Amino acid sequence: MADVTGPPAPAAGPQNSGLPAAGGPIAVAHATAPQATGSIDRSEQPGRVGLLLVLAGLLVGAAIGLSFVANEQAQSLIVWLLALLAMAGVFFLFALAIGALQLSGSAARDDITKGIVDASPDGQLVVEDGGRLIYANEAYLRIASGDTFSNLVPVERILVGPPEVSEAVYRLSQASRDARAHTEEVRMSPPLGPPTGERAFGWYRVSVRPLSRPRRAASLWTVADITAERERQENVFQELQHAIDYLDHAPAGFLSIDPAGAIVYMNATLAAWLGYDLASVGPGGPHLTEIAPEADVLVRTAGLPGEVRTDRFDLDLRRRNGHTLPVRLYHRVAFGKDGKPGSSRTFVINRSAGAETDEPQRAAEVRLARFLNNSPIAIATLDRSGRIARANASFTRLFGTVPRQAEDGAIDGEGVPRVEPNVADSVSDRTGLEAGLARAASGLTDPEPIEVQLNGPGGRSARVWLSPADGGDPGQKTDEAERVILYALDTTAQRQLEQQVAQAQKMNAVGQLAGGIAHDFNNVLQAIIGYSDLLLASHRPTDPAFQDIMQIKQNANRAAGLVRQLLAFSRRQTLRPEVMNVGEGLSELTLLLKRLLGERVALELKHGREVWPVKADVNQFEQVIVNLAVNARDAMPEGGKLMIRTENVTDPSPASAEGRGGTPAGDHVLIEVRDTGQGIPPELMEKIFEPFFTTKEIGKGTGLGLSTVF
Repeated sequence: MADVTGPPAPAAGPQNSGLPAAGGPIAVAHATAPQATGSIDRSEQPGRVGLLLVLAGLLVGAAIGLSFVANEQAQSLIVWLLALLAMAGVFFLFALAIGALQLSGSAARDDITKGIVDASPDGQLVVEDGGRLIYANEAYLRIASGDTFSNLVPVERILVGPPEVSEAVYRLSQASRDARAHTEEVRMSPPLGPPTGERAFGWYRVSVRPLSRPRRAASLWTVADITAERERQENVFQELQHAIDYLDHAPAGFLSIDPAGAIVYMNATLAAWLGYDLASVGPGGPHLTEIAPEADVLVRTAGLPGEVRTDRFDLDLRRRNGHTLPVRLYHRVAFGKDGKPGSSRTFVINRSAGAETDEPQRAAEVRLARFLNNSPIAIATLDRSGRIARANASFTRLFGTVPRQAEDGAIDGEGVPRVEPNVADSVSDRTGLEAGLARAASGLTDPEPIEVQLNGPGGRSARVWLSPADGGDPGQKTDEAERVILYALDTTAQRQLEQQVAQAQKMNAVGQLAGGIAHDFNNVLQAIIGYSDLLLASHRPTDPAFQDIMQIKQNANRAAGLVRQLLAFSRRQTLRPEVMNVGEGLSELTLLLKRLLGERVALELKHGREVWPVKADVNQFEQVIVNLAVNARDAMPEGGKLMIRTENVTDPSPASAEGRGGTPAGDHVLIEVRDTGQGIPPELMEKIFEPFFTTKEIGKGTGLGLSTVF
């Protein structure tokens, strides 16, 4: 081992004594190889002269003691002494043979690990518990400006500087005491080591980590000069700042949008065009919908897995002051292997007047593009088979399809097969639309529009007009990719309104019919009930006809109850509204509800705090709750729970948004009836309030329960 362990230990005695070198009978000092360049190591224990003197004194004492013993006894003691020394010699030879001991100067230890650490360019220092320095390599000696242990100082002594350096040293020292690893980067001015005059400061990465040793724990301190690395990082940062500055002040706008519509990046040029402060752009800043009213065009882009797609859009951006900015966007999106889009790379060209050479043709093109994109009518050009060539923003919102609008292949340039979306894929019934496409592609124009149902949730519908792109002139040449022009209007709201009007008219007609019949039928029932009472008065309970008369009266009473439901449904029932407390009204119905629900259905009432009083007809209120409870019970044949909750509501807009008319603005009391039943199939949801509609078996339901509630 190339260590420096001090001067060689003195010999333990004569050369033929057979005793090992100083340091005990089991250890031999190693420091006999040439010294490594500049490293200092005193981790090995040196030989001890005191032990050698004690051993020599024992031998001299034994020789003197033998001189006082008789010859006969001395010979026996000498034999025993020689036997003891022979045993020690044999033990020494065996230890030497197996490598447990090494003779001084015969076989120096070849420690590759230590050689690597000695040659390390980073300063390495090992400190034992208590602050004893036991190792330092050449790099640390240069940093600490020391060449021996007499003038070698620990890391805490060489790192002296401003408060931030002292704080870093304190954290490192604390980590060393706690036997844990820690790293800090400090700036030293002037730099450590001998003065070179080349630089005024230096950056150093200082780390400490614990070392496990058999005797005493130690810490390894590492000091690495990272000035060149820091300079490279600063140069890269400066170059990045220059690149960002060039991008920010380019004569065109740059924009990046994530799939959710959040603006990831916007350069200073585009921010100035839109009137935004660049510092406000980013997380928490303006959303895409704030600067692009037709944002659906940009976030609905779809592509194949692994595809890089570039589309061109001509639309208006919205400035911060509300004015519009006509632009052309080259919108590039890369799709992952799973088909999900990443953040876009969007190039923005200002097409407002004065931004470029104001040529008449370009100005007319901008006006036409703004007219088409801002139109509420969906417009698109199609080929013969219905594939979309170009479309405006209204078409994208209505059909949910974004056409490719890249110019040639120079913008994409990715070699991905281009498959344009087909407008027929967005409708549920393709027959009528495909027939209209075929006629329009052949030059015929249909005067009547085509009503189509669009795919997707919400049951959306549209009215479509198809016309030839060449205007029906056989001599006019038309691009094969744009053979048909499609115009479409969203008729979803109109159809819903028509259905609501038709439903209201049907309900009104049924109500008038039910009300007219109910009055006449009620008179007949009253006569039947009256004559039944007369017959019951003239018959005894033991009379065989008494039970038949009771059945007539009970059925007449049930019919009278049905008449009351018909009157309530037709709204011709006499109402007596009064101020009532909803909680008290429900509490009074508890016993009746439990009897109606049966043992398998649990009833749970949850009243809100300080529920407002309401003005309503008590009989109608009770009938509504009972009808809902019975309907919920029938939906839970295996049992369940019925929960009735009350609370105050100040904004009933959610009910209005569901298309059922809602309630006027103001303060209301909500009564929520919820059950744990199997639910209502989606295909029956639109029919549950229709009169006489029921899913129950014949004779078990009238179909007036929920219609009366409604």
